[in-house]
Parts: sequence; structure tokens; C-alpha cells
Amino acid sequence: MAKRRVLITGATGGVGLVLSEALSSEYDIVQHGRTPRTPEQEQVLRKADLADTGEVLDLMEGVDTVVHLAGQASPEADWDSVLAANIVGYRNVLEAARQAGVRRVVYASSNHAMGMYDRHEQWPVYPTDHLRPDSFYGVSKAFGEILGRFYHDEYGLDVISLRIGWMSDDPMAADLELLHAMWLSQGDTVRVVRSAIEAEVRYGVYYAISDNPDRRWDITNTMLELGYRPQDSWTDRSAEGEDVVEGGESVPDTWPAGS
Repeated sequence: MAKRRVLITGATGGVGLVLSEALSSEYDIVQHGRTPRTPEQEQVLRKADLADTGEVLDLMEGVDTVVHLAGQASPEADWDSVLAANIVGYRNVLEAARQAGVRRVVYASSNHAMGMYDRHEQWPVYPTDHLRPDSFYGVSKAFGEILGRFYHDEYGLDVISLRIGWMSDDPMAADLELLHAMWLSQGDTVRVVRSAIEAEVRYGVYYAISDNPDRRWDITNTMLELGYRPQDSWTDRSAEGEDVVEGGESVPDTWPAGS
């Protein structure tokens, strides 16, 4: 049987590169991006302006699932940049997917869609809590979740939104305890996206975070509905071992600046 074709938009970013390499043995991966990061991407990378629905539609031929990572990724981005890249661009991806008969879109949302809970240390945070973005970037991700809800309800498109924490190869590269708590390892990134591609559930919003002992974001539905089983923890990478502050350390009033 032919492999399921999966389009990864933003495949040249940090998360996209990890997924493109790790999932290539399981799926027929179509990589989209701007600037190739590897010699392999030089040969296969597909380029399309996400502001142009026609160009995006050309990417969808034979695609079963879109993993949408492309867009403005900075929590400190201004309104104009998130409007074009994250809101208009994602709408065009959803519309092209609908027109092409794509089965499912896995959307890279963010913890910043709920970041005001973190700024004010109002934990735990559940997927069903009210949206409380902490920045224009967070607003764009919250809008994307709502847009996905509409495309699922109106057109029957499967939409799985993953509120990705902080993905890094080395969780100790940052000193902020909040980032340690929301760390998502590269291995767990692959596990949660694979689960989102394969799960029977057709719509949902899910936190994507590793098995950190000080995690304050509920991943119960990620485990029950998607079948995600995190295997990594930032404490395993710490030279001092587990050093968890009960209740969590104070969060800077300027969060997410500098995150």
C-alpha cells in the first residue's frame, strides 16, 4: 500500500525539520518552506506563498494530512506580521485543504493562546478554559483554533490543534523555570504529531508538552483521545537532577517578552 501523503508547511523551521526527518520512513512527506536547511531539502523543498490560495492549492495534490507549522513564530511579533502569516496564511491553508479534499489538518497552535494564565500564575490550565492570549502572536493562534473549529463544523474537515509548549533539544539552554515546565522534547514532538495524524478523533484542542513533573497544563485529553504517551522530562537532562519548585516559580510580569 502507498504511504499516506503528509504535507508539512514550514518544514524548514526547527519543529518542521525534526518532523520531516523523523516521519519520512512512515509517510510520504511533502516539505514546504522558504530556505532549505539541508542538502535533502535543496532537492525536494516546495515553495508557495501562503498569501496566495492558488499556490497553496498546488501543494495539496494527493495530500491526506497537512501539518501546518508555517507562519510568524515570535511571541513579540507585531500585528501586521501575525495577520498576514498566521491568520490569512492559515485560512488559505484550510481553504485549499477543503477544496482539495484533504482529510485532516494538524495545526501548530501555542501555549501563548492561553499565556495570560501563565503571566498571572493561574494554574493549572485546562484545554477547555477560556482563551487568554498573551500577545498578538497568541491572539493569532487563538484565532487559528477558532478558524479550525469553523472549518470542521462547516465543511467536515478534521482539525487537530496542538498547543505546543517550548520545543528545544536542550531544556537547560534556558534559565526560566516556566520554559522548563512547558518543555517539549524533539522525541515527544514526533510522538504527539504522529498521534494527531493517526487518531480517530476528528476535532480537538490539545496541549503538547513532555512528561515534566512541574507541568501545569493538562494533557489528559491528549493522552486519552490522541493516544499520546510522553517519554521525556526536562529533569532527565538536568545535571542537578530534579529540582522542582512547589507551585512553580514566579513568572516575570513582562511574559512572554524574551521567551
